[in-house]
Amino acid sequence: MQFSITNDEKEQLLNTLKTANLRFQQVYPGDKPDRQPVHTVYGGANLFKADTCKKMGEIALQHLQTNAPDFIMLAKALQFEVNFPFSAATFNALPEADKRSSPYWLHYTVYEKIIRKLQTEAVEDFRIDFEDGFGNRPDDEEDATAITAAKELALGMQNKTVSPFIGIRIKPFTEDLKHRSVRTLDLFLTTLLENTSLPANFVVMLPKVTIPEQVTTLVRLFEILEKKHHLSAGSLQMETMVEATQIIMDDEGRNPLMRIIRASEGRCIAAHFGTYDYTASCGITAKYQTMSHPVCDFAHHMTKVALGGTGIFLSDGATNVIPVGPHKGDHLTFEQQAENREVIYHAWRTGFHHTTHSLINGFYQGWDLNPAQLPMRYAATYHFFLSNYNDALFRLKTFIERSAISTLTKDIFDDAATGQGLLNFFIKAINCGAVSETEVLATGLTLEEIRSRSFYRIIEGRRGK
Repeated sequence: MQFSITNDEKEQLLNTLKTANLRFQQVYPGDKPDRQPVHTVYGGANLFKADTCKKMGEIALQHLQTNAPDFIMLAKALQFEVNFPFSAATFNALPEADKRSSPYWLHYTVYEKIIRKLQTEAVEDFRIDFEDGFGNRPDDEEDATAITAAKELALGMQNKTVSPFIGIRIKPFTEDLKHRSVRTLDLFLTTLLENTSLPANFVVMLPKVTIPEQVTTLVRLFEILEKKHHLSAGSLQMETMVEATQIIMDDEGRNPLMRIIRASEGRCIAAHFGTYDYTASCGITAKYQTMSHPVCDFAHHMTKVALGGTGIFLSDGATNVIPVGPHKGDHLTFEQQAENREVIYHAWRTGFHHTTHSLINGFYQGWDLNPAQLPMRYAATYHFFLSNYNDALFRLKTFIERSAISTLTKDIFDDAATGQGLLNFFIKAINCGAVSETEVLATGLTLEEIRSRSFYRIIEGRRGK
């Protein structure tokens, strides 16, 4: 074969390109292999106790079993168009193979997974909140709360009653609140580290970020705290919040999110969307400040475009419609009970649809504000993954069997980028508990291949063999 480009010419150009490629890969390493929690529960710091997460799970489970004691009632509450020609007890008594082959298997399985989740790990991530969930209080009161909350966290770690991901939200680094924010951060961490070690997956959330200098200041404070408490460099990590129009577009018409992430010097692991602060900053009146407002979708997509491929976890905001009935007490009339159910079911449907909307748009985490919201967080998450499981399984299996050659499967065209997207679907389904690693083996992948998290490496490995 005859070539026009000499080896020396080729190597000189490709070596130059290598430098640029590696620089790009350093900025955009791709999705992190770490587990991402499906939600973050926010609770006022003044209410936090060592067993808060455990009690929230108990309340959530009781709430679900009281208002939907079986999967048929849950499906009806969510207004799924399904007619059940049997009772839940009759279906529960069927052999497992018959259940799995039934068209009602999805509703049954989602309900069973919710129950199991609420019994074992109802809260995945908890944020002890010194900002909006706590409010502006006298300094003496916030000082005392910071110390008490830190001691409660230490006790919860000792008793193993805290969530696997946990952290605090301090007040913003605005001119009027920066001193209060730093004081709380210092008091909380100093007290915590005097009583115990830093919890696993601990994070400090900095809200209402608008300029990189606010993040840089937090990093410098982290360095002082790490040095004083003999923590290894980089131990303290942070999250930022996307809740002002200025973090989507600055005064020069640019999106500043990457500059804000760079200012964290590798410490920022996530960006959370603040639904109500952001809609307020857009001039949306309170009645229309919801997660489904178009301005939220715009901010979501701008955030994904700015931070896609960086490995920064993205989280949606909260549904502020709480599934709690207006009537309290043990001796309610039939009409009062019916009214309570309707209010609760309406809130369930709202939460379910908001979470599903987030998942469809690639936001696999969101906020919860009340234990009564937890059942619908898991209902929407499990329904999303399980309802798409068979189609994704068939497409990925077919694609792998054909060695990732672009192909038409049924009426869907799949190419190499789709292969990674399908693999990501299963990885996220495993992480949230919707499916097990064993179930994903039906794709034809090995556990080693699944855990590699790289479709390209899987295909290269198989071609090498």
